[in-house]
Amino acid sequence: MSPAAGVHVPLLPKSEASVKPASVSGAVFNVATSIIGAGIMSIPATMKVLGVIPAFFMILVIGLLAEVSVDFLMRFTHSGETTTYSGVMREAFGPAGALAAQICVLITNLGCLIMYLIIIGDVLSGNSPGGEVHLGILQQWLGIYWWTSREFALLVIVILTLPLVLYRRVESLRFSSAISTLLAVAFVGICSGMAITALIAGKTHPPRFLPQLDRHTSFFDLFTAVPVIVTAFTFHFNVHPIGFELAKPSDMAVAVRVALVLCGAIYFSIGLFGYLLFGDSTQSDILINFDQNTSGSSTGSLLNTLVRLSYASHIILVFPLLNFSLRANIDELLFPDKPALATDNKRFVILTLVLIFFSYLMAIALPDIWYFFQFLGSTSAVCLAFIFPGSLALRDAHGISTRRDKITALIMIILAVVTSAIAIATNIYNIFGSKS
Repeated sequence: MSPAAGVHVPLLPKSEASVKPASVSGAVFNVATSIIGAGIMSIPATMKVLGVIPAFFMILVIGLLAEVSVDFLMRFTHSGETTTYSGVMREAFGPAGALAAQICVLITNLGCLIMYLIIIGDVLSGNSPGGEVHLGILQQWLGIYWWTSREFALLVIVILTLPLVLYRRVESLRFSSAISTLLAVAFVGICSGMAITALIAGKTHPPRFLPQLDRHTSFFDLFTAVPVIVTAFTFHFNVHPIGFELAKPSDMAVAVRVALVLCGAIYFSIGLFGYLLFGDSTQSDILINFDQNTSGSSTGSLLNTLVRLSYASHIILVFPLLNFSLRANIDELLFPDKPALATDNKRFVILTLVLIFFSYLMAIALPDIWYFFQFLGSTSAVCLAFIFPGSLALRDAHGISTRRDKITALIMIILAVVTSAIAIATNIYNIFGSKS
């Protein structure tokens, strides 16, 4: 029996997609780039809240759960007749399941795209949170003019990334993803060198290994760090586009495992050295800490600039990859009966331009959406990463779940729901309680 319309939607016509399968190395870089996004900036702050040891175990546990959830997702996909996240949810839970997946991908990816543009704008053209002026790199180098403004700088960035955004295959982004991953490693390397130098010079203090609970930090505040790490490991929206371009399903499992190990090491390193460098003054966005020259030397100023540029460049190269899955899911949501998106040039280009233009306008209109980002990891991101894959194993529409699978899935869902609920409640209390 053929699948319902809009469910089995190959990313490319089968004749073209089967000619040259994607490489495993390209998949590793694409998965790693999907994982490492804006979440890396908040890892040092989560280490400040949790302490080094709990943060290490949190990164380890969430990374392991992410691998398990991807395994659930792909096993049930290959057992059915679909090639998309919403398709496998439709097979298990009907149209409501597909709609839930599509909405979560839309919220997560569109929110991240807007956040990325805001971050790039902050790095290049600065911002003024609460009236406190932070100059961007362009303003520091060239002065404050219209061509160094946020609006113009982001417009140039969007135009420059357009050729990458218009690629039809994820494999085509393997080189930009490799460069993006190397830039993230460079970001970590520079931070590590600065932290070690500061430690040797006695300009910093050893980090706390365990959380410090006092009148400013309660036990429930520890849960607010969990969504940040969950969001940092949420890449499930790109699992299908990347996985179905590979020759074998086992290739995707290898690519995911390698990428998770690489990204886990990067997260722990930036968390440890970022926290070591700035201590209790570590901000929720560590780039704010690099806004000024803390060492007072020309070398320190150069390193701060390199840190900000390396991360902004990394984010610019992540942007096309998030657009890929967002575009595919919105097309599947709005045009379920149309041919595959990659075969319709007009629909493909129009949808791409609309998404980019909307993201650009929102990034200009919203100077700061960190509150939205905090709740992202407690809602749509946690659904895509853990709740939906776990529910697929429990529903077991194809009869392939083992007893161990169902127990693991149940534990995964309970942990995700409980920690997310506590994090949401704590964030709401911190926001409105502090105003009362």
